[in-house]
Amino acid sequence: MRRQLPILIVFLTGLIMVLQYFSPHPLSEFLFTYANDFVIVIGILALPIGIFSLLRNTAVKVRTDPQERIYALATIAGFLVMVLTGLKRESQDAGTLFMKLFQNVLVPAQATLFSMLAFYIASAAYRAFRVRTVLAAILLITAFVVMLRLIPLPEPFSSWNSAIVRWILAVPNMASKRAIIIGVALGAISYSMKILLGIERSYMGRD
Repeated sequence: MRRQLPILIVFLTGLIMVLQYFSPHPLSEFLFTYANDFVIVIGILALPIGIFSLLRNTAVKVRTDPQERIYALATIAGFLVMVLTGLKRESQDAGTLFMKLFQNVLVPAQATLFSMLAFYIASAAYRAFRVRTVLAAILLITAFVVMLRLIPLPEPFSSWNSAIVRWILAVPNMASKRAIIIGVALGAISYSMKILLGIERSYMGRD
């Protein structure tokens, strides 16, 4: 029963949630709201587990990895400082220590990470836009036309370029986005069916 019971619970719960989606009855709406409340509670209960895992793994790095020790200590110190300074309800008001740390440490750190990511994207785009095939040439020309929209061009080139960019975004780009969304939806449906039928059991841990 250690294997059959969880699979049975997942199957019945998933089947009920699928059927309630097609039912406009108030009981069905209540069931959906009640189930979402359980999801919120489970997420809240999972937060201490995540915090414990973070602190435990970071403490292990402090003891065993001299090269990562300073970064691990900075992680623990930053976590403790943000938690202790954010315990009060008034900590999110402007001028408090919590908000000063948030605005002067976290926001610049995020900006630095995103700026580094921009260089990686530019490097990947340079490697991807090498014209070696017909598809690569189409990709390069399309990217060049779209980027021209950011440059002030004289008339009538600006109007022509804007019209071409609008067509690219509304027709081929939208078609590809919808195809990706349809593919993701089909993949989610197939994965959900595998979970409901007990084929996929990774949520049970080792199987």
